[in-house]
Amino acid sequence: MKFVLRLAVPATAFCAVTARAAEEAPRLDPANTAWMLTATVLVLFMTLPGLALFYGGLVRTKNVLSVLMQCFAIAAIVSLLWVAFGYSLAFGDGGTMNAWLGGLDKVFLAGVTVDGVKGTIPETVFAMFQMTFAIITPALIVGGFAERMRFSAMLLFSVAWLVLVYLPVAHWVWGDGWLARLGVMDYAGGTVVHINAGVAALVAALVLGRRRGFPETPMPPHNLTMTVTGASMLWVGWFGFNAGSALAADGTAGMTMLVTHIGAAAGSVAWMLSEWVRFGKPSVLGIVTGMVAGLGTITPASGFVGPLGALVIGGTAGVVCFIATNHMKRRLRIDDSLDVFPVHGVGGILGTLATGLFAAKELGGVGYAAGTSIGSQVLTQLAGVVAVFVWCAVVTWVLFRLVDLAVGIRVSAEHETEGLDVVLHNETGYNL
Repeated sequence: MKFVLRLAVPATAFCAVTARAAEEAPRLDPANTAWMLTATVLVLFMTLPGLALFYGGLVRTKNVLSVLMQCFAIAAIVSLLWVAFGYSLAFGDGGTMNAWLGGLDKVFLAGVTVDGVKGTIPETVFAMFQMTFAIITPALIVGGFAERMRFSAMLLFSVAWLVLVYLPVAHWVWGDGWLARLGVMDYAGGTVVHINAGVAALVAALVLGRRRGFPETPMPPHNLTMTVTGASMLWVGWFGFNAGSALAADGTAGMTMLVTHIGAAAGSVAWMLSEWVRFGKPSVLGIVTGMVAGLGTITPASGFVGPLGALVIGGTAGVVCFIATNHMKRRLRIDDSLDVFPVHGVGGILGTLATGLFAAKELGGVGYAAGTSIGSQVLTQLAGVVAVFVWCAVVTWVLFRLVDLAVGIRVSAEHETEGLDVVLHNETGYNL
C-alpha cells in the first residue's frame, strides 16, 4: 500500500498512527530507509532477471531472446519516462484535476532532493520504489503477445500504455485519486498492476490473433529450468513488492510478508492438486504458475488480511486460475501466450474482491473505515475492479489499433515461422 492510501483508511490503528505522524514534521527513519532500499532492489529483481527468465523459458527456442529483449528494453525506457514525467503524473499534485491525474510539479523529479522526505523515507527512495512497479506492469503484458509482435510496435505500445493506462490508474488508487477517495483497498497492486496487465494482455491476444499453428500444434516451453529459476526469483522478489508497500520496517510489513508467503504456498499446492486430479500428473509448470497466481491474488489484500485470509485467498487462486487458464486455451482458444489474463487478471480481480471480505476484523483483518460494512466494502472493491477493467480494455484496444496503423503490430507469417530472435535482433539464444 502506498503512502497516501494508508492515510485514506483512518479506521485502523495502523493508519491512525500514520496520520498522526503525517501531521508532524517529516523525519527520516534509518531503519525504514534501509528496508525500503532493500525492497526496491527486490522489486526490480522481479523483472530483471525474474520475469525475463520466467517468460523466456516458456517460449520456443527461436523466440527466447526476443522476450528477454522486450523485458530489458521496457525496464530501461520506463525508467526514463518515470523520471521525465511518470512520477509526477502518478504522485504529483494535480490541483483541480487531482482526482484523475497528478500534476507536472515533479517533472524530471523537480524538488526531489537528497534531503526530501516522503513519510519517514527519502523521497528519492519512494520515487525509485514506485518506478519498479511501473517497470514490471507493462513487462507482464509481454506474455500476452509473445512470439508474434514487432519490436518497434511493442516499444510504441508500451510507452503509450504507460502514459494513458498505468499512470492514471496508479494515481486513482495510490495518488489520492478518485478510487482512493471512494475507499478502494489495494495494498500493493491488485488493480494497478495485475488487473491492468491481465486485461491488456487479453486485449493483445484478441487483437493480434493466435500464433501460427495454435492450438493444433504443440508449443511447449523450451526451457523449464529457466522458468523455474525465474519463478523462484519472483517469489523472493515479491516480498519487496508487498511488504515494501508498508513503506516501513514495522509489524505491518512483517504481517504482509507472512501472508504473502502463505498465499504463494497455498496457490502452488492448490494448482498442483487441481492439475493432478484433472490430468493425472502434477507438472513443474503447474506448480510455479500456481505460485504466481497465489502471489498476484494476495497482493491487493496483503496489508489488510491475516494468515487465515491469506490461506483461503491463495488456495482459491490456485483453483480458480487453473480453471480459467484451461478454459481460455481449451474452450475459448484464446492465445494469451503465457497466460497473463487467467493468472494475473483473474487473480487480481479475485484478490481485490476478497480484500473487501477478509479485511474484516472478524476474519483476522485490519478492519474497515468507520461506517463501512463487509457488504459495502465488497461493493466498493467491485466498483474499483470494473472501473480499471473497462478503462484498461478500451484504451488498450484503441492503442493497439493506432499502433497497427502507424507501424504494424504483427510480424509476417514467414518471420513468425523463422523466429523473432533472428528476424528482429539478428541473434540466437543458443549456438549449439
